[in-house]
Amino acid sequence: MPAAATPPSRVWTLLLAVAGGLLTRVAFPEPGVWPAAFGGIALLYLALRRDGVWWNALVGLVWGMSFYPALITWADDAVGPVPWLALSLACAAYVAVFGAAWTWARRGEAVWRSVWWQLPVFVVVWVALEEGLAAWPFGGFPWGRLAFSQSDSPLVAFASLGGVPALSAVTVGAGVLLGISLGSLRHARLVRAGSAGLAAVLLVVLGVAIPLPTSAQSGVLRVGAVQGNVPGQGLDAFGRRAVVLDNHVRGTHALLDQVESGQLDLVLWPENGTDIDPQVDEDAAAAIDAAAQAVGAPMLVGTVEYPDSGGRYNTSVLWEPGQGVVASYSKQHPAPFAEYIPLRSVARIFSDAVDRVTRDMLPGARPGFVPLESERLGRTVGIGDVICFEVAYDPLVRSAVRSGGEVLVVQTNNATFGWSDESTQQLAMSRIRAVEHGRATVQISTVGVSAVIEPNGAVTRRTELFTADQMIASLPLRTSQTWATRLGGWPAWVIDALALAAVVSGVVGAARLRGTNRGEPA
Repeated sequence: MPAAATPPSRVWTLLLAVAGGLLTRVAFPEPGVWPAAFGGIALLYLALRRDGVWWNALVGLVWGMSFYPALITWADDAVGPVPWLALSLACAAYVAVFGAAWTWARRGEAVWRSVWWQLPVFVVVWVALEEGLAAWPFGGFPWGRLAFSQSDSPLVAFASLGGVPALSAVTVGAGVLLGISLGSLRHARLVRAGSAGLAAVLLVVLGVAIPLPTSAQSGVLRVGAVQGNVPGQGLDAFGRRAVVLDNHVRGTHALLDQVESGQLDLVLWPENGTDIDPQVDEDAAAAIDAAAQAVGAPMLVGTVEYPDSGGRYNTSVLWEPGQGVVASYSKQHPAPFAEYIPLRSVARIFSDAVDRVTRDMLPGARPGFVPLESERLGRTVGIGDVICFEVAYDPLVRSAVRSGGEVLVVQTNNATFGWSDESTQQLAMSRIRAVEHGRATVQISTVGVSAVIEPNGAVTRRTELFTADQMIASLPLRTSQTWATRLGGWPAWVIDALALAAVVSGVVGAARLRGTNRGEPA
């Protein structure tokens, strides 16, 4: 293109960044308008037209601070404005790093001259930065990955091929194609504009052609799920532990309004269904066992454990009627600054809410696999179990399936987050995990939103927030593994390697051409 091409003004690029971040937020629940993610990425692509590393880092930061605070308003509801803004800024800093990395990667001669090379390079650099945010610091925070905006999109089927990294990649790809189309219209390049727009449409349509089997392969598991509700909201929601336990006991007995005793294979309680450990408290144990015997089924109960060595575990126990605990799973990824407090003295400067966590939660050491001895099916059924925010972390869900999980259970407690969008955002993640691994999934919450999800991501039953409710479902048991399950972390590792190669290549290429006037990138 002509060397004299004029880059967009700085004010204009910042306005594009603000609009792009806000538009991307609309793609996530609520309202969950999934095509908005394409528009948000398109505006970011156009906002990053100037060839300045520090400037584009600022543009990325502005985009991130327009997106993340609006996405995670529930953090403000839970712990207050300072931690909410600090977390938002930390996430936005990754988008700033992306802006700088993309600027370096684009400086390679081939990428600079060709929008079609810019497409894959932009995609791999973005997904690599998403993977970084999902891993570091303190175990990462993957909540805003673009894949999680696509639970209602035809693109969701790509999750079954390459997992969340692949779904994020095609989402970003569609956005960049839209950006190329809009940018080409600016320069009156109608053929390029039309071809890029058509390619974006075809990419979305391609998702429809990817099969998502839902049939049972090893029988059907009949489950009941109990959303007991709690007497309050926010950090004080579990101040009356006995009431919460009683709510879930009564909800279990209420299942008998829909089924006869002995007709269920398993009853599901949420995370924190009882914050009174039934393994040490006789009254809690008696109440849970009476409910299990009444319904005639084992129960997967979210509870806590307090080891003598200190700390605590967020645990799910499998309770057999008349026997008690026969298997358990402890949460492997406690939430930093919520379930345990790293750098406590520093964190206290930002919020005294850290002192509410008097005993740090300890990480479990085993995958989320719970073996259920099913008398009706005459065999051991593998239950893949993850607890609350663990649904956002690829390796934890994948290990539950690879260990033998034939269905997925997401036990969660959303009471801390009030009436915010946190619960429906988490439900979108559970739907994507169902597709990614081809497993029927139940998200069961203390207060909602709870839901039954088919292996293709379709929701067949859901509850409302802050209501007591019960769900009955027949879940198809599946044993085959999707490509995403088999490939494991390889798609992310390959993308990371390609992104690093692209950035290094761009830096080296730019060094050879330093001092030349190449004008605006293609």
